[in-house]
Amino acid sequence: MTQWKNDKELFALMKERLYTPVVGDILDGLGCYHQFLPQEVRPLRGDMKLAGRAMPVLMIDVYGPQKKPFGLLTEALDQLKEDEIYLAAGGTKRCAYWGELLTATARTRKAAGAVVNGWHRDTPQVLEQNWPVFSCGCYAQDSSVRTQVVDFRCPVEFGDVWVNPGDIVFGDIDGVLIIPQKYETEVFEKALEKAAGEKVVRKAIEGGMTATAAFAKFGIL
Repeated sequence: MTQWKNDKELFALMKERLYTPVVGDILDGLGCYHQFLPQEVRPLRGDMKLAGRAMPVLMIDVYGPQKKPFGLLTEALDQLKEDEIYLAAGGTKRCAYWGELLTATARTRKAAGAVVNGWHRDTPQVLEQNWPVFSCGCYAQDSSVRTQVVDFRCPVEFGDVWVNPGDIVFGDIDGVLIIPQKYETEVFEKALEKAAGEKVVRKAIEGGMTATAAFAKFGIL
């Protein structure tokens, strides 16, 4: 019997009780060794945390003015659903993939966050909206003549990670993880158990137990 009944309860548990290192450890135990997005993908602010379902977006490079500036960007934004995460990959990071008005649109639609394998801009205006955005850093270069969205709700490769629509995305200050749907129940049941166990181990170590003895007793380190 899981501790959650639906996505909303699961995402709340993830943000309250879990952190990416413990979930990553569980994925390793299942043989899923490459589920962290590239380490340069960071939250704009250290306390930002996100949990939701992936809505992947495919980007490509373009060169100069386009017949349809930004490609399918507005269409991708306008169909975001509650608790989904806009996750953009592709192109060669020639410009900003995210900014103030994109944040306002996604936030208003009750999406759970944005993760882009590229840059963001409008940093103060994004931060003041208090909504989680993860990117490779800030860079003001505009995207209209440099990149566009060519597809969405499609599988993408983000770094070395394959992401399917509906996979769970979990991000915090230590990184961003993709949890494939076929493993999600097992992963989060085990992760919640491990996170609780780590608190017990820490208490034992702080009480004087050696790390060697603690690992022998609890199997957690």
